[in-house]
Amino acid sequence: MLDGVDKKLLNLVQNQFPLTAQPYHALGEKLGISGEEVLTRIRALKQSSIIRNISAIFDTRRLGYQTSLVAMKVEPSRLDQAAKMVNKHPGISHNYARNHAFNLWYTIALPPGRSLEATVERLRELSEGESARPLPTLKLFKIGVKLEMEEEKPPQEETREDGKTIFPDGCAPQPISLTELDVAAICELQTDLALTERPFMESAERLKLSEEGLIQVAGRFKEKGILRRYAAVLYHRNAGFIANGMGVWKVEPSRIKEVGMKASAFPQVSHCYERPTYPDWPYSLFTMVHSRTVEECDRVVQAISEKIGVSDYKVLYSTKEYKKVRIKYFSPEFEAWEKEYGMAKGLSSVPD
Repeated sequence: MLDGVDKKLLNLVQNQFPLTAQPYHALGEKLGISGEEVLTRIRALKQSSIIRNISAIFDTRRLGYQTSLVAMKVEPSRLDQAAKMVNKHPGISHNYARNHAFNLWYTIALPPGRSLEATVERLRELSEGESARPLPTLKLFKIGVKLEMEEEKPPQEETREDGKTIFPDGCAPQPISLTELDVAAICELQTDLALTERPFMESAERLKLSEEGLIQVAGRFKEKGILRRYAAVLYHRNAGFIANGMGVWKVEPSRIKEVGMKASAFPQVSHCYERPTYPDWPYSLFTMVHSRTVEECDRVVQAISEKIGVSDYKVLYSTKEYKKVRIKYFSPEFEAWEKEYGMAKGLSSVPD
C-alpha cells in the first residue's frame, strides 16, 4: 500500500529526477527524508512492480531513428502468436491488443537507412497479419507520460508548463550528428539506473569520465534536445491507472493545429499527434489518456470532444499488453534480426 511519501516520491521521479552524482540524496532533501530511505523506498517500489525503470528518455528522431505507430489487423484466434512474432523485432517498444478491427498496435523505431514500409510489411508477413497501416507522426503536440499519484485532476484544460515537450509548429526537430563519445554515453544513460548511493559512477568510469563529466554530457544532450528527460516510468496498472484509452479523432486538415493544441492541454493526455489517414482509417488525431477507470477515461474524452468540437471519434482500449520496453539505441540486435528474417540492410528509408 502506497503512503503519502511514496506518492510524492513517484511524482518526483517521473517529473524532476535530479541529474546529480547523488540523486537519491537530492530527492530526499525535497521530501524531508534521508537518501537511504529514498533508496529503500525505490527498491520496494521496483520489487512490487510499480516503478518499471529509471533512465534517460531520448528524442528518437534527434538520434536519426525513424519511428511509427502501426495498426495491424490479425485474425483474433492468432493474435497472441502474431504479437509474439512482432515482439522479436528489437525496435518494438510497445505492443498492445486493442478493441477494434485493427486489433494489434505496436510502435517501432528503426536505425538510419532502413525502410519503414518494407519492415512493417515484413512483420505483417511473418505474423500472418491481414493488413498493416504505418501511422508515423506528422505533427507532434505533446509527449510524456506523467501519472499524477497524489490527486485526481478534473478533465479540463490546464496551462502547460513543460514547453520543451511540445513543438510550437507541431514538427519534430531534425537529427543531429553524434560523436563516438555521444553514442557511448547514450548507451550508458539508456540503461536502468543503479540503486546505489552514486549510481552514475560505474557508467562514468566505463566512459573514462568523472561523474560530473557524464552529468555534463547529459546536460548537453538536454540543451540540444537529444535527451527529453531523465525519469522513472511506472507500470500503469500497478500504479492504479487501469484504463489506457487511445482517442482517435476525425479532424478536418485545416483544424488539425487548433484541435491538437486544445486536446493536448488536458492533463490526462500524455501523447497527442497528427498521423496519416487511409481509406479504411479516417482518424488523423491521436490522444492517449491514462485514467484509473474506464468511466473516468470516457469522461475525459467526452470533455475533450466538447472542447475541440469534434464528435466523430473512437476510444480504443488496450485489452492486453504484449510488450513495453525502452528501445536500446545503437544495438547490434537490429542487424541480427534483419539477417535472420531476410531484410537487407541499407534499404532506402522513408521519412516519418
